[in-house]
Formats: sequence, C-alpha cells, structure tokens
Amino acid sequence: MLTIRKEQMAVFAQAEIKKFEDRVVIHLKKFFPGQCHALGESQLREVIRYGIKRAAAYGITAARDVCKYIDLMVVLGRDFDTDKELPWVGAILSIRTAPGARVSVLVKAANKHLHQRQMPCR
Repeated sequence: MLTIRKEQMAVFAQAEIKKFEDRVVIHLKKFFPGQCHALGESQLREVIRYGIKRAAAYGITAARDVCKYIDLMVVLGRDFDTDKELPWVGAILSIRTAPGARVSVLVKAANKHLHQRQMPCR
C-alpha cells in the first residue's frame, strides 16, 4: 500500500500552484502586456501569488475564478477589494452565494465601472 506523507502532499500542492502561476503569467502577458511589462517577471509572479491568497480569503478557489480575480487586480489595482474608491467590490464579495457567481457579478460590475470611466464628461 502506498502512503503519501504530509510533506509529500505539500510538495505536490506547491507543484500545482507553480503550474497554475505559470499559466496565469502566460494569460496576463497575452491580455495585459503593458501592465506585465511594467511590473517585470518577479513582481508579476508576486502579484499572482498575492491574488491567489486574496481570492482564497473570499472562498474563491476554482482556477478559472482565481484567474478572473487576478485579472481584476491587474486592471483595478492590487488591493481593489478594499479600495475605498470601489465600495461596490466589497459589497459584491460579501454576498452569500457561490464563489463563481460572485466572481461573475464582480466581472460584470467591473466592466460597467470601466466603461463608465472611459465615457467623456459632458
């Protein structure tokens, strides 16, 4: 019988996190090249690791949803979830619903916010 020790499981978990981080780096460089270039590789990876932790604090752990959360960090700012200028973010993240549903609502709200900011004032 094969027994996997806690230490071995931790190594496996770290390997999976590293693979996820690598995939997110590629994704971010494709969709946000300017921001990624400005950050540089090591800072970009730090942002991703920070985003994984912040998303997990809200119960957001599915890879796709964590990636979207990190996308929002890149667009709205590293601490967009606690930014006093973006109170709607905290309100959405505090909704008691499935994490994927919250992320979906958050992305829609962010798109609306960004669209409104780009509108010329009259």
